[in-house]
Amino acid sequence: MKILLLEDEYSLRISVIEFLEDLGHEVDGYMDGLVAFDAIFDKNYDLLLLDVNVPSMTGFELLQNLRKEEKKIPTIFLTSMVDIENLKEGYKRGCCDYIRKPFDLLELELRIEQAYASFYLDDSSIVELGDELFYDATKSKLMYKGIEIVLRKTEKDILEVLIKHKNSVVSTQMFQDEVWGEYVEPATVRVQVNNLRQKLPKGVIQNRRGLGYIIE
Repeated sequence: MKILLLEDEYSLRISVIEFLEDLGHEVDGYMDGLVAFDAIFDKNYDLLLLDVNVPSMTGFELLQNLRKEEKKIPTIFLTSMVDIENLKEGYKRGCCDYIRKPFDLLELELRIEQAYASFYLDDSSIVELGDELFYDATKSKLMYKGIEIVLRKTEKDILEVLIKHKNSVVSTQMFQDEVWGEYVEPATVRVQVNNLRQKLPKGVIQNRRGLGYIIE
């Protein structure tokens, strides 16, 4: 998962970045709200962690401006605020959750997983392929346990054909027509499908001997 962290307290920012990177996430840290706002439009982030009181643009203002630009990204506020009116303000502007400082990093991990799943599973473009395995058809992203599985173009095309025909067997001829658009050697199809299978949890793509492949 690609995460943006906006936090002006240096020690906390570094601790969170190191913790999330150890979990396999890619994290960009910022201390200035305006700089973070600009970065969001330069890069594709899967989730935002925003401190509220930061220089140039508060976390509340940043999220409000994102909504004005119709850019929706799951967002968690990191804040020492406990006032209910402040909490209501954050939810009104579109956040998924709050974490009050100081917090345990393990709690942060759980909140991130929940916010990500709740946000993206409400999107009809998200296809569930297995336990904690999801494909975002809009972003062409395959996520397993919150971490992206990077696919080559042909692997992505093969996966999308299997998803399109979910619960039905996809033959070599169908792959030739829908992925390559022309005849290719059946051995080439098998190699590319097996390359994809090796990147996925066992059993997601099943082989039907003599017929083809299926995702159930």
